[in-house]
Amino acid sequence: MPVVPFLIIFPLMMAGLMFCIRVNRVRNAIAYIGSVVIMAAVGVLTFQWAHGGFQPIELYVNTEIADKVILCAEILLMIQVTILSFKYRKYWISLLSIIPTLAIAWLELFGPEMQTEEHIYIDHLSILMSVIIGVIGSLIIIYAVGYMHGYQHYHTKIGDRRYYFFMVLFAFLGAMFGFVLSESLLWIDLFWEATSVCSFLLIGYTREPEAIKNSFRALWMNLLGGTALAVGIIYFALTEGTVSLNVLVTQARLNHGDLMIPVALIAFAALTKSAQLPFSTWLMGAMVAPTPSSALLHSATMVKAGIYVLFRLAPAMSATTTGMMVAFVGGFTFLMASIMAIAQSDGKKVLAMSTISNLGLMVACAGVGRPETIWAGVFLMIFHAISKSLLFQDVGATENSLHSRDIENMHGLLYRLPRLAIFMFIGIAGMFLAPFGMLISKWAALKASVDENNILLVFFIVFGSATTSFYWTKWLGKIIANTNEAPVKDITKRNEMISIAIHGVLMIALCFLFPLLSRVYVDPMLREMFQVAEQTLPTTTLDLLMILVVFIFAVPLIAYSYSKNIKANKKLSYMSGINTGKNHAFTGSFGQNERLVLSNYYFKDICGVRKLMLPSQLVTAAVIVVMMIFIIGGAL
Repeated sequence: MPVVPFLIIFPLMMAGLMFCIRVNRVRNAIAYIGSVVIMAAVGVLTFQWAHGGFQPIELYVNTEIADKVILCAEILLMIQVTILSFKYRKYWISLLSIIPTLAIAWLELFGPEMQTEEHIYIDHLSILMSVIIGVIGSLIIIYAVGYMHGYQHYHTKIGDRRYYFFMVLFAFLGAMFGFVLSESLLWIDLFWEATSVCSFLLIGYTREPEAIKNSFRALWMNLLGGTALAVGIIYFALTEGTVSLNVLVTQARLNHGDLMIPVALIAFAALTKSAQLPFSTWLMGAMVAPTPSSALLHSATMVKAGIYVLFRLAPAMSATTTGMMVAFVGGFTFLMASIMAIAQSDGKKVLAMSTISNLGLMVACAGVGRPETIWAGVFLMIFHAISKSLLFQDVGATENSLHSRDIENMHGLLYRLPRLAIFMFIGIAGMFLAPFGMLISKWAALKASVDENNILLVFFIVFGSATTSFYWTKWLGKIIANTNEAPVKDITKRNEMISIAIHGVLMIALCFLFPLLSRVYVDPMLREMFQVAEQTLPTTTLDLLMILVVFIFAVPLIAYSYSKNIKANKKLSYMSGINTGKNHAFTGSFGQNERLVLSNYYFKDICGVRKLMLPSQLVTAAVIVVMMIFIIGGAL
C-alpha cells in the first residue's frame, strides 16, 4: 500500500516546499492543492482498507533502511532541540531530549536482537485517526491561508514568516500520520518527538517573550512524557525482545505482571501529550499562537495523539492500578477544568479549558478500559475534533471582524455577524446540547461508570457536566441576545468561510449519522479491540435523539429571520430614568448620564485559574507519583 508512506512523506515534502516559496500567492495555491491531495490520499487509504473487508492490515516487516532513517531523524530532532534550548538559555530542557534519544539509539544499535514484527498497522482506530487528521487538519490549513493574511495585516510588528508557519503545519500532519499508522514503538517514539517539536515551533511563532516562554513550557512537558515513553520502550524491549505495541497490549492484558511497568510509563506519557493535570498549562499557553495553530493543537492533532495511545492501551489497563490512575486523573481534570472555564471571558481561553476538560473525560473512559467507555470515548473524540476546530476558526474570524474575542463583546452576535454567529451556535450546541454526540457520549460514559460501580468517576462526570453547561450557556446566551448595536462588517475571507461551513455541515451530518456510525464502525472497532462489543445505549434511543436535531437548529434560524424585522418589534428597557433611545444608556434623576452594563458573572475570585490550578496540579501530581511507585513496586 504505497499510500501509507505517501501520507507520511508527502506532507513533509510540502513542508519543505512551503519554506522555500516566498511568494504568498504561489505558496497559497500550492497549500490548497496539498491539502486536497492529503484528503484524497486519506480517502484512498480508507477505500483500500474497506475493500480488504475492514480487516487489520500489517505492513513492512523488514525495514532495516527505514529504521536507520528513523534513528537519524530522531538524532536530528535532538540536535535541533539542543540548539534552541541553548539559544534561549533553557539548558536543562535539552537533557529531556538528549538522554532518551541516546538511550533509544543504544537500544537500536547495541541492544538485543528484536523479534521481526510489522511496523505499520491499519485498523478501525488508526483509520479513524487518519480521517480526523487528514480532513480536519487539511481544512485548518485551507482556513489558515486566508486567516494569516489578515493576521499579518493587523500584527505589523510580527515579521511575515508565513512560509515558516505553513512549513510547520504540513510537517505536523506528516508526523501525526506516522504516529497513528505506526505499530513499532520505536517509530512511534520518533513521531512523538516530532509532534512535540512542531507544537513548540507553532506556539513560539511570534517570537515574543510570552510566546517563547509558553513554547518552552509545552516543550519540556511533552519531552518529559517522551522520556517516560523511551524508558517504557527500552524496558519492554529488554524483557520481551520486541517493540510491537500490539504485542505489549495483548501480553499485558493476559498477564499483567511486570509488563504493567511499560504500560504505566506509556500511559503517563500520554497524559502529558493530552494536557491532563498537572500538565494542562502547556495547552493553555498555546493560545498565544495564531488561531489555525490553536485549532490544530486542540482539535485534530497534538492532544488526540495522547488519547489515541490511551485507547490502544485501554484493554491492558482495565481493572488495573494503572487504569485507576488514568481514570482518576482524567475524571479530576474533567471536573476542575470545567470549573475553571467558568471564570474565563476570553473566547479562546474558554475553548482551551473546555478542550482540557473534554480530553479529561476521554482519558477517564480509556482508564476504565471497558467496551462501553471506549464507545463513549471514541464518539467524544470525533465530535470534539469537529466542534473545537469549528469554534476556534469561528472565534478567530469573529476576532478579525470585531477586533475582540471577549465573550462580552459578542452580545447580539446573531444580529451583528449572522453567518459567523450561526456557525458558532452549531459548534457550541455540538459541545453540550442534546441530542448532539458530545452529550450522548457523556451520558454513555456516565452509564458505563454506574455499571462499573465507579462512584468517584460518576461524581466527576455529573458535576463536570453541570459546570460545562454553565459556561456554554453563558456564551450561547450572549450570541442570541437582542441588541441595539449596528451590524459589523464581516471581513471573513472566502477560504476561511469554506472551511467553517464544511465543519458546520460535518457536525450536522454526524448528528444524523450517529446511529449508523455506531452500528457499522464503532461497534466493529470494539469487537476488534476487546473481542466483544456491548451496546451502551439502545439504537432506538439514538434514532429518537437524532430526530431532535431538526428542532435544535430551528432556534438560530428563527432568530435570524426575526432579526430582519427587529427594529419594528424592539422595545426599549425601562431603566428608571429618561430613555436616550439606546438600550444601554439613560439619564438619571439628577440629570447625570448613566450606562447600563449587562454582563455575565465569571467568579474569577472563586474559581479562576489562579485559585484552582496549583491545588489541582498538586493533587494530580501526588496521585501520579504514589500510583507509579505502587505500580513499579508491585510489578518488581
